[in-house]
Amino acid sequence: MQLWNTFSKEELEQKLREAGHEFVTISFYKYAKIANPQIFRDYLYQLLDNLQIVGRIYVANEGINAQISVPTDRLNDFRSDLYSIDFLDGVRLNIAVEEEGAVFPFLKLKVKVRNKILADGLSDETFDVTNIGKHLKAEEFNALTQDPDTILIDFRNHYEHEVGHFKGAILPDVDTFRESLPIIEDAYLKGNEDKNIVMYCTGGIRCEKASAWFKHRGFKNVHQLEGGIIKYANECKEKGLENRFIGKNFVFDERRGERITDDVVSHCHQCGEPADVHVNCANEACHLLFIQCEKCNTKYESCCTPECQEIIHLPLEEQKALRKGQDNSNKIFKKGRAEHLLQKLNQ
Repeated sequence: MQLWNTFSKEELEQKLREAGHEFVTISFYKYAKIANPQIFRDYLYQLLDNLQIVGRIYVANEGINAQISVPTDRLNDFRSDLYSIDFLDGVRLNIAVEEEGAVFPFLKLKVKVRNKILADGLSDETFDVTNIGKHLKAEEFNALTQDPDTILIDFRNHYEHEVGHFKGAILPDVDTFRESLPIIEDAYLKGNEDKNIVMYCTGGIRCEKASAWFKHRGFKNVHQLEGGIIKYANECKEKGLENRFIGKNFVFDERRGERITDDVVSHCHQCGEPADVHVNCANEACHLLFIQCEKCNTKYESCCTPECQEIIHLPLEEQKALRKGQDNSNKIFKKGRAEHLLQKLNQ
């Protein structure tokens, strides 16, 4: 059996349309000791591929981190198969708040072996990664974050919290989780060792490691939002609780965001008007992720600058020649920081 994808994007979209499935987007993670990640990866790929599940999964010696789309008519089979794996029995599954924003959140199944399931820059041997902060359910989170002795910190990157965040949260201006840990400690936590520290992220995985790290660093009252923003939004809806999150929750799939409230808290990176829709520049040699309003999307044809707009009208071979040998992976998520955006130039 082939354990990887060989189809083009167009072929993958066609295959999904022909299958006719409705999908539910699910994320989950688990820190656990996996002796042979490659063997586990191959087994997991076969298990999920048999159910026609698509998505992105990282496997490492320290555990698993997954964002997937499951056909709704195979959800029970998926849950049963997943829970048959000892260390994943009963693992929390975060169900997407909404499915709108993309025809297919994922086009194919990718299961990759990595050194870590989360790039944190930490040496796990130097502290107890299991000594984590206290998990807070939505109601507990709402109560504790209104205490004046509480520091609420968003542990996501700047391009994530720009489109949505909790009221009163500290929003560190960082590009990666790895760089956020020392910045948050130096700028916001030093001197507050006895205060309530409450952290949150998209689905909980970043806070799981960060809470253990900060307890190791001497902070006593460390808490984390159980299941992150995704579980919180669903819990508030189910129990009729006050939802203190405003705007959109950024997600790492083709949807790029799921709306939690109708508030628009960010601005178009070209004209400055209120907007919170992320697009990737249509110029494949650029592919910058940025926020664009409908008016600018039409005016610039989904491009971030007039220069990129000119390029997408060149013959395909010329476009390929322009991007040959370029690696934009580290630039794509610079988003609002990109100096060439018109909003920056106007400022």
